[in-house]
Amino acid sequence: MKALDELTFDNRFARLGDAFSTHVLPEPLDEPRLVVASKAAMTLLDLDPAVAETPVFAELFGGHKLWAEAEPRAMVYSGHQFGGYTPQLGDGRGLLLGEVYNDAGEHWDLHLKGAGMTPYSRMGDGRAVLRSSIREFLASEALHALGIPSSRALCVIGSSTPVWREKQERGAMVLRLAHSHIRFGHFEYFYYTKKPEQQAELAEHVLNLHYPECREQPEPYLAMFREIVERNAEMIAKWQAYGFCHGVMNTDNMSILGITFDFGPFAFLDDFDAHFICNHSDHEGRYSFSNQVPIGQWNLSALAQALTPFISVDALKEALGLYLPFYQAHYLDLMRRRLGLTSAEEDDQKLVEDLLKLMQNSGVDYTLFFRRLGDESAALAVTRLRDDFVDLAGFDTWAERYKARVARDGDFTQEQRRERMHAVNPLYILRNYLAQNAIAAAESGDYSEVRRLHEVLTRPFEEQAGMEQYAQRPPDWGKHLEISCSS
Repeated sequence: MKALDELTFDNRFARLGDAFSTHVLPEPLDEPRLVVASKAAMTLLDLDPAVAETPVFAELFGGHKLWAEAEPRAMVYSGHQFGGYTPQLGDGRGLLLGEVYNDAGEHWDLHLKGAGMTPYSRMGDGRAVLRSSIREFLASEALHALGIPSSRALCVIGSSTPVWREKQERGAMVLRLAHSHIRFGHFEYFYYTKKPEQQAELAEHVLNLHYPECREQPEPYLAMFREIVERNAEMIAKWQAYGFCHGVMNTDNMSILGITFDFGPFAFLDDFDAHFICNHSDHEGRYSFSNQVPIGQWNLSALAQALTPFISVDALKEALGLYLPFYQAHYLDLMRRRLGLTSAEEDDQKLVEDLLKLMQNSGVDYTLFFRRLGDESAALAVTRLRDDFVDLAGFDTWAERYKARVARDGDFTQEQRRERMHAVNPLYILRNYLAQNAIAAAESGDYSEVRRLHEVLTRPFEEQAGMEQYAQRPPDWGKHLEISCSS
């Protein structure tokens, strides 16, 4: 394990130069203090988790100190926001401090969010507030624990710095980790500003560093785009299977690596609702839960347009045509496993769809239904879960089909069934009301709840003694929290 001054930097993106980013120093927070840190994320950098409790840790990630080898840069990009193109966006409150490579040879971006104004802040102050920083930290680590590709979060640093949103709040910084923070919007920026040399340099950078295996293919750029299509299809399939709503699927928030990042007003479903809108600012429902699948394809089409200088239109269209088959295959595979099935049958898609329709009309808790379905035999489980449904006759019909399907699947003991299903059906999920409780305590200076919730969410599939309150259905007030982009 390493100390903070033993990290090794290799700032590959910074070396692309000023056409791609601008040198900016972080603006320090007043009285920085550790709110929460992820030991698992720290190990990605080979850091000793004990250093999180040292004063220099808060000073580094609160903007007061900087490694001599770090090269903080604000990245420039553009993007389609709620369907409309914005010519220039960029890191308006974030900074890529540098890239650290660990003993395993992996490179990790250190990206500090809430670091102050940059040339891309537009009308903003460059700050993040405590509540949004805590939400992003918790979500990043919770998604990873569920097996959903995501950026990671190393820590949240709180402060006494006043920040004005709808009211006065306190500034904070969250340190994010990813193998790259390059977005679809990076390619769009150089395409629409007609800078072919920089766009080619960016494409080579991404291909060489993040998709080197595509170099072996006859058309490396096309192979890379196909891989991006499949990674995004798989990621969104996992969002849908676990009831995760991103909230702001603009192309500038879509990773070139197919990982979840830059989510603001996210939410996990409580009661199943295919039409759920988690972003209070999304008045048209563009990024509703059910729209995430087609919007993923729309965003990939926007990226494809920006890649037309390198790949033929016909080849791009053919690759885009793989998105839905990839998505459906990944989604159905995971939903089969959530239902406890180990084999595939032609009618499985219909079995899933009919269940979700029944859940939609009954206010069934999405997470707890699947967890409880694995607690007992199929026959006992559906009997106990029956009362959660309004359409009893409809559920009885589905339950008979499900029991017959389980019987055809194989001769497994109930212990085998429970172990297999509990390994993919979480008991603990990051519900909005749980995050809100942790935020309220943290805003009053008590960080124990956010740390406890983080620890619970790192083991979502494992029943944890004394943590029953985190596995309950939310109270009524907790189902109707309004989350906006304001952070």
